[in-house]
Amino acid sequence: MIDLHCHSTVSDGTDSPTALVDLARAAGLHALAITDHDTLDHVDESVRAGAAVGVRVVPACELSCTTPPGVGTMHLLVYFPAAQGALEDALFALRGGRDERNMQIVERLRETGVDITMADVLRETGDGTVGRPHIAAALVHKGYVDSIDEAFDTWLARGRPAYLERTRLSPGDAIRLAHDAGAVTSLAHPGSLDLDDDALDGFVGALVDDGLDALECEYARYTREERDEYRALAGRHGLLPTGGSDYHGAYKPDLRLGVGRGDLDVPDEWLDALEARRPR
Repeated sequence: MIDLHCHSTVSDGTDSPTALVDLARAAGLHALAITDHDTLDHVDESVRAGAAVGVRVVPACELSCTTPPGVGTMHLLVYFPAAQGALEDALFALRGGRDERNMQIVERLRETGVDITMADVLRETGDGTVGRPHIAAALVHKGYVDSIDEAFDTWLARGRPAYLERTRLSPGDAIRLAHDAGAVTSLAHPGSLDLDDDALDGFVGALVDDGLDALECEYARYTREERDEYRALAGRHGLLPTGGSDYHGAYKPDLRLGVGRGDLDVPDEWLDALEARRPR
């Protein structure tokens, strides 16, 4: 059993890379991909920790991509990237755009009467990259909401008062940069695109034309029926299946590493197939 989608304190999780590896070992996982947003800064620590306890750690990250009007959120999982080159330069620029947006979100919250500062947010992050979950956690600790989910529903989700767009890569550019770095790409949680079956089929087909390699079919918050539908979608387009819990620690308390809500089981051979698909 493996988990190819989770997050550490380096982006928006609440467990360090080493702690995630320890959790993976305790859960009986053979391999783990920490897919922190817009960064590979977690890789060295997690690979060392994995070597020490016998868990294979796959270098990986997760990128946010632009979508056309009327389409929801697109995230691209990137596996086996080299840590240097054009992709790393793009990750650095994306983190800069994220930092600028975070400051603007805090300012917008203050304009609406919410007494919050960047210092409040930074207390939630440790040494990691600041993201919206950290702003949400600050809102919880300041007493404005009772939970992370409520913070998003009230303030931070798309369409809410403090939501702001940020710099993103186009899907084609993201896939090209990943391939140039020797990586394999997978469309994360395709349901977040908010498309009906026909529109999703067309959207995925366009990504395949851009070089997409895989589709996240086994995802912790999907029903068995949804997972079967995404496996069929992947099969129609010649895409490999991937899967993971999207574990964030306390920020998504209903999810456990490796097993999600208890019914997730990503087979080892999926990782072998991903590795075999790496650009040569």
